[in-house]
Amino acid sequence: MAFDPFRWLLGLFSLDIGIDLGTANTLVNVRGKGIVINEPSWVTIDKRTRRPIAIGVQAKEMVGRTPTNVIAIRPLRDGVISEFEITHAMLEYFISKAHQQSIVPMPRPRVVIGIPSGATEVEKRAVLDAASAAGAREVFLIEEPRAAALGAGLPVSDVRGTMVVDIGGGTTEVAVMSIGEIVVSRSLRVAGDELDQDIINYIRNKYNLFIGERMAEQVKIQIGSAYRLPEEKTMMVRGRNLISGLPESLEISSVEIRESMAGSVQVIVDTIKDALDEAPPEIVADLIETGICLAGGGAQLQGLADRLTEELHLRVWVAEDPMTCVARGAGMILEDLERYEKFLVSIDRNGSRG
Repeated sequence: MAFDPFRWLLGLFSLDIGIDLGTANTLVNVRGKGIVINEPSWVTIDKRTRRPIAIGVQAKEMVGRTPTNVIAIRPLRDGVISEFEITHAMLEYFISKAHQQSIVPMPRPRVVIGIPSGATEVEKRAVLDAASAAGAREVFLIEEPRAAALGAGLPVSDVRGTMVVDIGGGTTEVAVMSIGEIVVSRSLRVAGDELDQDIINYIRNKYNLFIGERMAEQVKIQIGSAYRLPEEKTMMVRGRNLISGLPESLEISSVEIRESMAGSVQVIVDTIKDALDEAPPEIVADLIETGICLAGGGAQLQGLADRLTEELHLRVWVAEDPMTCVARGAGMILEDLERYEKFLVSIDRNGSRG
């Protein structure tokens, strides 16, 4: 990248932002301040006008509680934009909120956004256009596994191979890297949301009890696991009995929840095995020493690292603060854009890079 003094001066005084635009949560990393926003990717809108009423934490609080003229939606599905105008409004809200961290007025920000490695050109352009419309001066895209690896502190530029598995709400991103490049990658649309749905389906089918997404997520966080626990747990779940139509509570065990999620967890395990099978033997040998790093909110599922360690015969470890890895990695890009330019995604848009 050629040195541009005007761009350098503007960058010096602008608010540079790294964004993990996730299906379940959006995190914003402001250069020099760290993670300043970590809110659910929910928006409540007026059903008739489709104008946003609440965004983020406030919107998620309304899920399942809205009147008939209001709906709560997540404008991203499987890690990509499904509702462009609403994603634009959500990004505008988060970028504006990040700007409030600054004491003095700043120019429009430069933004780096993480996207799934399997995103199509159309999906990439949708993210770029939404961020531009939301007020970004320059928009750069980076594949989520690269950003996660940077944020987790992996030596991605080394010759020695590294591997990261980023489990978000909508996608699981698997990448084997060496010399700053992705050697093998997999983008799987089975992740945290699918685990929540597994729990909903299991409880409905076994107990005729219909529970909401928020309750399923609480169950997953509190007693969900991918491997037997030292001490199994139980918790009360609340919902509507599908036969009587009346409210009902029941106690459910971590053993049952592990059983309910077993199919989706196995799909993730098999996808990682498949990536390892395609990796060159020299890199696989490196991974015996470096191990596999788990990032993303899904990495916090109890026993997942133990399960993977047993099945893969490799050391599997969870990154520090795994949920923020992508946002931290995206923020690192703008700290040294020239150094990390090769990590950015090229957009086929009149020959320009986004």
